[in-house]
Amino acid sequence: MSTLSFRTEDKIKQKLDTIAQEQNRDRSFVINQAIDYYLSLYDWQIEHIMQGVKQAQKQEFASDEEIKSAFAKWKKQC
Repeated sequence: MSTLSFRTEDKIKQKLDTIAQEQNRDRSFVINQAIDYYLSLYDWQIEHIMQGVKQAQKQEFASDEEIKSAFAKWKKQC
């Protein structure tokens, strides 16, 4: 493992310490979990963006009916 040092606001440090205490872990564990989650989310977003770009390059767009159906479905959920 490597050591990484950074600055953060006191309120963030306090939140990290609270979470660590609640999980019976140390602050480093919580920070590593948070960074891992962020990097996983970032990778997921980039992958989906790249898929969208490939679809757009192939002219693979949703039809008007597919879009209307999706909006109708979302409207019902709200």
